[in-house]
Amino acid sequence: LCRWVAMSYWAGLPCTVARVSLLLLLVSAVFFQSSLSERVPEFALTKIEESDIKDDSGKEPITDDDADPEDLEVFYPTHQWQAVRPGQAVPAGSHVRLNLQTGEREARLPDSESGRSVRREEKRRKRLNKMDIDTNSFTSQELKKALAKMKESEKAERMAHEEEVRKKFRPIEQLKEEFEKLNVKMETDYEIMDKLISKFNSSASTLDEKVAALYDLEYYVHQVDNAKDFLSMGGLRLVIEGLNSTEAILKEHAAFVLGAALSSNPKVQIEAIEGGALQKLLVIVATEQPQAVKKKALFALSSLLRHFPYAQQQFLKLGGLQVLRGLFRQPGTAALCVRAVTLLYDLFVEKMLLEDSQHGDQAQEKVQQYRRVQLVPAVLEQDWCVAVPGLLALPEHDAREKVLKAVSVLMELCRERFRGDTALSAALGLLRREYEELAAAERRDGDGDGYFQELLGSVNSILRELG
Repeated sequence: LCRWVAMSYWAGLPCTVARVSLLLLLVSAVFFQSSLSERVPEFALTKIEESDIKDDSGKEPITDDDADPEDLEVFYPTHQWQAVRPGQAVPAGSHVRLNLQTGEREARLPDSESGRSVRREEKRRKRLNKMDIDTNSFTSQELKKALAKMKESEKAERMAHEEEVRKKFRPIEQLKEEFEKLNVKMETDYEIMDKLISKFNSSASTLDEKVAALYDLEYYVHQVDNAKDFLSMGGLRLVIEGLNSTEAILKEHAAFVLGAALSSNPKVQIEAIEGGALQKLLVIVATEQPQAVKKKALFALSSLLRHFPYAQQQFLKLGGLQVLRGLFRQPGTAALCVRAVTLLYDLFVEKMLLEDSQHGDQAQEKVQQYRRVQLVPAVLEQDWCVAVPGLLALPEHDAREKVLKAVSVLMELCRERFRGDTALSAALGLLRREYEELAAAERRDGDGDGYFQELLGSVNSILRELG
């Protein structure tokens, strides 16, 4: 020992002094070691890491008890120091130290958490027991197996539900097949009209079936192309023949189909006039027939004559205007007379508009055709100047409107006759007073250009012409 001391700091001191110094050094070391052993159990050098148990608000932070299981193995701390195996996750708030004697990492709960830890551990073990997982430790593979079992259970439940649905409902493939079987082939208008014409022409069809066929045909022949197909299939010839039927209802619907097919269709108009439709229609209007039949015949007649000067010439030659004038002499024919006046008005306006607006070689040719229609002499000869104003006594505003238009058109031809007609003057006076009141009511309602204001303007215009 003296040899070691001689080599030290006290090498120059006597041996006795060195011994005393060494003794003091040993005593100090023993005292330090004793103090250290009182502070750290088991004489281990430790480093304690303590996370906050509570946050600033005083609430506990979320721990592993509230989180979903992780793939890491979980360490369950107690109030005793326990070694933490590699890979284990230490819950937040635990005390952790490194044991220098064993070289292991150890952890435990804080003293204030011991009672709470017992309850948490019991809760955690119960939950793990329900999952049929080892409560001491479980690896990520064990968790994956448990999750796989859960997925298999859900899959089984889903399959059972699907099977139950299959028993209640038919599969979509079967439904598609049934819909395909029920899907009726879409027929073209041509095919439908062909079937309707065959039904109308069949001797085996009943009266109701023939009427139903004509009713449906009227819907289709409104279209220009369908009307042309109707002509090529022989349908036009059949309905013209139907005008001679002994059944009034067949004549009515045949005239209705004919009028629909003739509307604004020159090709069908030419075939109809050549097929004798004009003569048959005039016979229906001139003879005693139900009013419904005559209305449809006038409709077909108007469709045949409009924008067809050749047909208008034939109409006058056959005494057509005289046939219409004869309606005024029959009782209960006011509605038919209004239709006849409307047709006369349309013929006059059509001719005047063409002469005033069209130019060129083709237009001149058409103007020459209209000039051959001697409409004015027939109107004067058959005294339409007296017949038309008499319809102003009708109560319907629509009928009055049409008659007022006809009177305005005939003014140049019938001015002197109108001036001498006291009944016309009286009727116009009554209409002016009536429409002044109705027009004033319209203006009060905020309608300054209403229907009655227009009728009042027509009445005042005629009175000025006659003034």
